[in-house]
Amino acid sequence: MGKIKKMDTVFKDLKVIELANVLAGPAVGMFFAELGANVIKIENKLTNGDMTRSWKLASEDKKSKNSAYYSSVNWNKKSIFLDLTNINDRKKVLDLIKKADIVISNYKQGDDKKLGMDYASIKKINPTIIYGHISGFGDKDKRIAYDLVLQAETGFMYMNGTPDSGPLKMPVAIIDLMAAHQLKEGILVALIKKLKTGKGAKVSVSLFDSAIASLANQASNWLMANHNPQPIGSLHPNIAPYGELFITKDTKQIVLAVGTDKQFQELCVFLKIKFISSDPRFSSNTNRVKNRTELFKIIQSEFITYSAEKIIKNFISKGIAAGVVKSVKEVFETADLNNSILESIDETKTPSSRVKTVVFKMKS
Repeated sequence: MGKIKKMDTVFKDLKVIELANVLAGPAVGMFFAELGANVIKIENKLTNGDMTRSWKLASEDKKSKNSAYYSSVNWNKKSIFLDLTNINDRKKVLDLIKKADIVISNYKQGDDKKLGMDYASIKKINPTIIYGHISGFGDKDKRIAYDLVLQAETGFMYMNGTPDSGPLKMPVAIIDLMAAHQLKEGILVALIKKLKTGKGAKVSVSLFDSAIASLANQASNWLMANHNPQPIGSLHPNIAPYGELFITKDTKQIVLAVGTDKQFQELCVFLKIKFISSDPRFSSNTNRVKNRTELFKIIQSEFITYSAEKIIKNFISKGIAAGVVKSVKEVFETADLNNSILESIDETKTPSSRVKTVVFKMKS
């Protein structure tokens, strides 16, 4: 999948066998690959490999082996196409696992045991293996779990959207990615434990549990205040103005995230509406939430007199959180991206790029 020119090699001595496909499991594998681990991805040769290889946009090269989707989480891995129902092919995988440190899997319930790739079987040939497994709804639930289904089942779709639009899924497979982060963390904890005890472990994560754990304040709003989150678009149920979209003189859209009274006061000073900061309807965050529709109208009437550039420039100097709504195209064409977050892929001799998934920096 292309070799990196420069990267952190903290995991250069780790060998990872990836028995996973689609997004969540492969995202975990790429985390280790980006940090130098030798990641070997086992793909089913009977189905032409990971199903996402064929998930191509209409604009993609039909002759390419990989889709853009596949490339997003399978970079810097070695792929081997095998049939695990075949004794010889299964032996090849088991031979690799004998010398591995980590196995990543996302088999449907029962399939791991049928193929002899479950933790109990693998532990017999490699007692110190760390076995990371992702399921949809837990090990005892047979439901097929795609990210969209999980977004529906865990409240995310219901909250997302507006009263007019109805429930909407998020455009990124957010549940898959959150489950991947959970599994990464679990595997890293298991590695630390292994350094101390010499023992391996099985680390299990479900998409369902990952989604519920990520409801964060929306969960506590219900559990502590009996507030059932409703679809309110980009608005925040606890803060105002926060999430409202304001139109500028040059027809740009700007979103505000005003989290404190001080920020609100600074906003009012810049917009020359200082008088409303002492208005009882808007003087506290609680009251701004109650009266956010009227507040929006007042702020919008001033926003329309300024260009987006002037507003953002002044807000930055005043410590007011705001951002211009951009398309992905605009992000990559106009944003001052740190070049270290981008890596080139040259597998098909066609220049392209991908975004790194490991973006933290570590300094001694």
